[in-house]
Amino acid sequence: MKILLIDDSKIEQMVINSFLDHNAHELIIVSSGEEGIQTFLTEQPDLILLDVMMPGIDGYEVAKRIRASEEPWVPIIFLSGKTSPEDLVEGINAGGDDYLTKPVDPLVLSAKLQAMDRIAKMRTQLIDTTTQLEQANIELKKLSLSDGLTGIANRRYLDQVLPLELTRAFRDRLAVSVLLIDVDHFKKFNDYYGHLDGDDCLKRIAQALSQACKRPTDSVSRYGGEEFCIILPSTDQTGAIKVANRINHLVRELAIPHLGIGPEHFVSVSVGIFSYLAEAPIDCSDFLSHADQALYQAKTAGRAQYAIYQDRSLGHSLDN
Repeated sequence: MKILLIDDSKIEQMVINSFLDHNAHELIIVSSGEEGIQTFLTEQPDLILLDVMMPGIDGYEVAKRIRASEEPWVPIIFLSGKTSPEDLVEGINAGGDDYLTKPVDPLVLSAKLQAMDRIAKMRTQLIDTTTQLEQANIELKKLSLSDGLTGIANRRYLDQVLPLELTRAFRDRLAVSVLLIDVDHFKKFNDYYGHLDGDDCLKRIAQALSQACKRPTDSVSRYGGEEFCIILPSTDQTGAIKVANRINHLVRELAIPHLGIGPEHFVSVSVGIFSYLAEAPIDCSDFLSHADQALYQAKTAGRAQYAIYQDRSLGHSLDN
C-alpha cells in the first residue's frame, strides 16, 4: 500500500517507519495537517495514519476536510494518546475508520495494515470496475446514437439534437438550416446491383456528406433508408446552398455507376433546403416537413438538384 503518515512527532515517524515492511508498503511522511491534506490530494494514498494532536489544525479537522473533498474514499486510522470512549467516538464522527493508541504496538499495527490492505485491494478493484462500467456506458451511448451501417449519427441522435438547436437559434435570434438528402433512384440501384453494393453506396454517400460539412457544429445523420439529414446551426439560406453544392460536387467525384437507370449514369442525390430565421419558436416536425416538401420539389423537377422551401419553390441546379 501507499501509506500517508501525518504526524508532527519525529519519534513517532521513526517508530512507525521502523515497523513497516518497506517491500510491501510505501510510506509518505508529513508533519502538519495542512501539508497532509495537500499530500493526500496529490499522492492519492491507500491508507492514512493520522495523529490527533498537532499544531495548526488537528487530526479531526484534517479528517473532516479529507472526507469533504471529492476524492475517492480512503481509510483513515487515528493515532492518539487519548484512550477514552469519547475520544474514539469523536474520531469516528470526524471521518476516521479506526483508532490506535500511542505508543503504537507493532503487532497491532501489523494486523491493522493487513486488514486495510485487503480493503485497499477491494477499493482498487471497485474503482477499476466502476471505471470500466462508465466507459462501457459511454460506448453504449455512442452506439445507440450511431447508425450501424454508415457510422454517422442516427435518427435518435437527430431527435435529440434538433430541439436543442432550434431552441438555441430562437434564444439567440440566429438562422438555422436543414438539408434533407435523398439518393436518387436508389431502389433501382439495389435491384440492379444487390443490397451489398447498395449498402456500400450508402456508406460512401454518408462519407461525402460528412466531408461537405466544414464545422464541428454541423451534424450529419441518417434520416432513414436512403435519406440523410444535415442540421446547419447559425446558417442562412446562402450558406445552406453552398453546402448543397459541395454535396453534389463530392457525390459526382465518387462516380458510382448506376446502370440500373441507363448507360453512363452515376449515382446522384436530391436536396431539400429549409432555412429559418428563428423569430418565433418552430416545431421540429414542421421544421423537417418544410425541408421534406423542398426535397419532393427537387425530385419532381428532375432530381440531382436542390430545391428551397418557399411559397413557390423552384428546383435549382446544384451547380448554380
